[in-house]
Amino acid sequence: MVVVAGPLGLVSIADGEEVVAVWDPETYLAFGDHRARPFHDLLARVGARDPGLIVDLGCGPGTLTRLLAKRWPAASVMALDSSPEMVQAARERGIHAELCDIRCWSPPPGTGLVVCNAVLQWVPEHAELLRQWMRQLPPGGWLALQVPGNFSAPSHAETARLAAEPRWRGLFEFRGDHRVLEPAGYAAVLAPGAAELDVWETTYLHRLTGSDPVLEWISGTALRPVRAALSVTEWEEFRQELAPRLRAAYPAGADGVTWFPFRRIFAVAQAG
Repeated sequence: MVVVAGPLGLVSIADGEEVVAVWDPETYLAFGDHRARPFHDLLARVGARDPGLIVDLGCGPGTLTRLLAKRWPAASVMALDSSPEMVQAARERGIHAELCDIRCWSPPPGTGLVVCNAVLQWVPEHAELLRQWMRQLPPGGWLALQVPGNFSAPSHAETARLAAEPRWRGLFEFRGDHRVLEPAGYAAVLAPGAAELDVWETTYLHRLTGSDPVLEWISGTALRPVRAALSVTEWEEFRQELAPRLRAAYPAGADGVTWFPFRRIFAVAQAG
């Protein structure tokens, strides 16, 4: 079985059939405070005053969707995700969330703001989707996106090297690079339809503690395709082999703290 990333979630391909792999909201939220900070930084650059309809594409468990309703209380908020587990978690938080395939989505009439927070990296063709959305947004509508830009970091490089070893080769596909554009790339994609455009990058230095914190971090995101492809025993073996590599790449200090650099890329555009 080969497992690859899919839109707004993970999709595993087995025997010619498409099967949605399981997302674990609790694992994802283990570092909720760290994962929320880029969302706040993204929204800080959105100048919408009365967006009318807000769409949270890839809403996850809904913890950040509530912030959209809080900032724009008069707006209607649509929360969409392709993971049934995430949609259920969002609904349990009182969010009206629905299943959606981002590749087939278009902004409904009256859309004032589309938010894509840490989701487009799962969609290889997302540059063309961004072009389409900018053409389809009404004049004055906003598009805000944030994607991780750390695919060349040791966390991904060490995982890719391990995945290429004979023991694991062919069991899954770990696509650890070339999923996102550089900031200049997003500027080029969004500029033709934008009246306003702001593109930037930030490297956060996350303070992590506990046993193998970097491994735990990527287990909730980048390693989901790996977990979906392996048996329970294989998954534990893979983690045991990866753990010392990540400890060497991200050593804990004498105080037990591991500092984890995480680069993220942002873009906020207003349709012309």
